Amino acid sequence: MKKIVAVAVMAMCAVSMFAAPKAKKKEIKIGIVNNPPSESGYRAANVKDFESVFNKKKGYKVSTFYSLKNDEQLNAVSQFITDGVDYILISAAATDGWSSVLKQAKDNGIKVFLFDRMINVSEDLYEAAVVSDMPKEGETAVNWLKEQNLPEYKVVHIQGAMGSDAQLGRTGALDAEFAKGTMKKVVQQTATWDEAEAKKIVESVINSGEKFNVIYAENDGMAKGAVAALDEAGITHGVNGEVIIMGFDCNKWALRELLAGNWNYDGQCSPFQAQVIENMIKTGEIPSKKVISEEKGFDAKTIKKADVDKYGLGD
Repeated sequence: MKKIVAVAVMAMCAVSMFAAPKAKKKEIKIGIVNNPPSESGYRAANVKDFESVFNKKKGYKVSTFYSLKNDEQLNAVSQFITDGVDYILISAAATDGWSSVLKQAKDNGIKVFLFDRMINVSEDLYEAAVVSDMPKEGETAVNWLKEQNLPEYKVVHIQGAMGSDAQLGRTGALDAEFAKGTMKKVVQQTATWDEAEAKKIVESVINSGEKFNVIYAENDGMAKGAVAALDEAGITHGVNGEVIIMGFDCNKWALRELLAGNWNYDGQCSPFQAQVIENMIKTGEIPSKKVISEEKGFDAKTIKKADVDKYGLGD
């Protein structure tokens, strides 16, 4: 009897030793193509948002590529396809040129999500887009400007990176006013989201002697650069100033400029898309092909400190 028990115990130990180990949960491979965080306060918040949602602790193996150049972004997507990622998330530097590489991703069974910006491709090449309504941002800003009922509108228009969804959207409504002759285009030039370049543009206009009373800058950083040029030239701005200042993105420091009356308007652009995309990845449910972030514009005359605290990005 003792011999039988001993054999049974040995058999159980053998089964225990050779039992299959518990299967390890498969990491989800994510390739993210984005603009660099140094682009703007908005982009820094956007990058931080994606890092907080898609990371190793949550079971993701993430590769991220940053560039403001469309061709470099396209090459990065091609590399992600070669690497065999499960998903590719894209905030495109420009709207065109994406069809071929996204078709390649689809043929390889890789699911694509767009965020922040739309691109010009067939809807069947991506799962969903979680974006801002850039044309609406421009319309909201220009409608606010028209409501100021200025005797005349002489506008210095500082554009973002040309061909990006943000630039096209924020430019469109203002271009329509220029075309109708309701506003005069003093200068329209890209600073590619850069503060220092925006300052140079405004310095050039000031040195030319041409009069202007509106600066419409397509992000907060460029508005900041424009204001620096005005300050150095002794030109007043903001509420009751000589020049109306308009920016976009709602960085906390920019909204404080509104609160102080130094700027006049700031258009909101939400950088928080990562959680929405993760929910779609986890559930497999796509509520809409295009998910629009809710956004508003802020006026220096009506903004409150609570708005700065609630809607401001960064510190």
